[in-house]
Amino acid sequence: MEVSPECPRRGRGPVLVRRRSPVPLGLRETLKARLWRSCACSTRSAWEWVQDLLPATRWLRQYRPREALAGDVMSGLVIGIILVPQAIAYSLLAGLQPIYSLYTSFFANLIYFVMGTSRHVSVGIFSLLCLMVGQVVDRELLLAGFGPAQDGPGPAANSSAANASAAGLRPPDCGQDCYAIRVATALTLVAGIYQVLMGILRLGFVSAYLSQPLLDGFAMGASVTILTSQLRHLLGVQIPRHQGLGMVVSTWLSLLRSIGQANLCDVLTSATCLVVLLAAKELADRCRHRLKVPLPTELLVIVTATLVSHYGQFHERFGSSVAGDIPTGFVAPRVPDPGLMWRVVLDAVPLALVASAFSISLAEMFARSHGYSVRANQELLAVGCCNVLPAFFHCYVTSAALSKTLVKTATGCRTQLSSVVSAAVVLLVLLALAPLFRDLQRCVLACVIVVSLRGALRKVRDVPQLWRLSPADALVWVATAATCVLLSVEAGLLAGLVLSLLSLAGRTQRPRAVLLAQIGDTGFYEDAAEFEGLVPEPGVRVFRFAGPLYYANKDFFLRSLYGLTGLDAGQAAARRKERGPGAGAGEGDAVGGVDLGPVGSSAALVPPEGGFHAVVIDCAPLLFLDAAGVATLRDLRRDYGALDITLLLACCSPLVRDTLRRGGFLGDDPGDAAEEAQLFHSVHGAVQVARARRREAAATDSTL
Repeated sequence: MEVSPECPRRGRGPVLVRRRSPVPLGLRETLKARLWRSCACSTRSAWEWVQDLLPATRWLRQYRPREALAGDVMSGLVIGIILVPQAIAYSLLAGLQPIYSLYTSFFANLIYFVMGTSRHVSVGIFSLLCLMVGQVVDRELLLAGFGPAQDGPGPAANSSAANASAAGLRPPDCGQDCYAIRVATALTLVAGIYQVLMGILRLGFVSAYLSQPLLDGFAMGASVTILTSQLRHLLGVQIPRHQGLGMVVSTWLSLLRSIGQANLCDVLTSATCLVVLLAAKELADRCRHRLKVPLPTELLVIVTATLVSHYGQFHERFGSSVAGDIPTGFVAPRVPDPGLMWRVVLDAVPLALVASAFSISLAEMFARSHGYSVRANQELLAVGCCNVLPAFFHCYVTSAALSKTLVKTATGCRTQLSSVVSAAVVLLVLLALAPLFRDLQRCVLACVIVVSLRGALRKVRDVPQLWRLSPADALVWVATAATCVLLSVEAGLLAGLVLSLLSLAGRTQRPRAVLLAQIGDTGFYEDAAEFEGLVPEPGVRVFRFAGPLYYANKDFFLRSLYGLTGLDAGQAAARRKERGPGAGAGEGDAVGGVDLGPVGSSAALVPPEGGFHAVVIDCAPLLFLDAAGVATLRDLRRDYGALDITLLLACCSPLVRDTLRRGGFLGDDPGDAAEEAQLFHSVHGAVQVARARRREAAATDSTL
């Protein structure tokens, strides 16, 4: 806004002159202009589009090897060394062979290097997504007549085999491992398509609705589910992988019934590996400022355990379950099965949402801490392509992972060139070193998975502080985690999302409503119930509603206003109309015992004989209005007018002013007399005008 030197002055201050808004284009002209811009093509615009789609083409030209190469190579080597044991271990969660986890890590790093906008995020296999993939794989295996992955036939295998053969689900040319990876690739392709479509449609903001308490509670609940699923490997017992609701409870019951069949060799190995890994993690946490490179504890444990298992012949002598043969090289690419894609089209929705939310939140978090920016929609495209393209090369769902990203930043990563180095390390294992892990015990892999859950399980210690800060967020956290554990991870995600939206709606439906009073002789006003020594303006009630005014809270708005001012304007105006013109407000106009909800405790009812002649609404916290909100203000002005009470609005934002104008509360012409008489730029200005109008009316009455 600008101040015109020619404009008249009101009181001591200048009058603000509103700028003339440009005439908005019609819908047809707007669509035509956008279509023209999108169809117009030139060499420069095409190159800009390529750079936006493939950000590596932009930052690689500005790469400074002297400053960044050493850190990128070091972080890439460390991440590659960490990726190998994690890839082999997480294959247990996904119910797939370890070679497919290595494929996934290799392709995801290369694709994100080209398409990602974050310099530090590490994209690859993620334990939560592996668990969700594994549940879908197990379900489809049972429906196709196979036993649960990696465990031999389960109790439901025989009955489902007949149904599957009748339905034609079992493929004639594909065994159990082959069918498992077909299910995983179909699921991955559908989830990737969802993410790519979200990026194209600019839906990166959707991930913001997955709040941090929701994600933390989901991580906690899923971690308990993962821990439960790995107990059978830690103990060496043969139990089926349970499916459906209550999977965690069913698994614990099966473990308790089968505890006597535990493999002593696996139990001793698990205990030893857990002690070594946990002690190393604690030592690394305490000495992280002294260690420039984190200790590759998982790799050392896996190498040592593999050697001990091989020379001790644990599989032959004690029946310990081992990883088995891991082939080298790459398998020929294959198009995912369209029939399976239709079967998992709903299962891919939570996978796509969780992967997108974690990837975008991690990218934005590390971008803020290192002083650069990322593009949420491009991150969706990058992560989506990390799922769409590798799905043709026997890979499964990936996303950004917090633990590996933290290691990346701690080891000096500067750009995504480190991802290429990590992919090279994985490629070396794929081409030459994979068969060396043949005799690795599965219980050792389970120990690696369980120790990796340490950070997520520790989040339970944040609940008391979260409760003190926001009980609603703490409720979302607890409900999400509990639903994941007691029902399923998909149900936990849905419950957390619903509770988060309900919490958001509840905070706007019943916001704080107070009466304001003047701070001494200043022009500022505050809550009269919270602060002492404030001076209320005689005959003027200043009301603040700290939230939007829309259809869901309009009744609460009126109850709060009527309760705090002590006058139900609607009933009082109706009674006066029944009594006829000239009747004054009687005792029946007071609100009396109206149920005011939480406002009733702070409402000080004004005696009828005290009265007031003006109500000023502080609209500064009023974020927006809808049609119901405008109608509420319009009816309120009518009722107050019938009682000879003036309604004034202060501190309205441009959005609120435009809504009031379009809703018929103000005049059609901006800046006309009707608007100037009702809207004010400050609460104090509105109070002064109400006071002046009252003096003018009193002077007129005395003259008459």
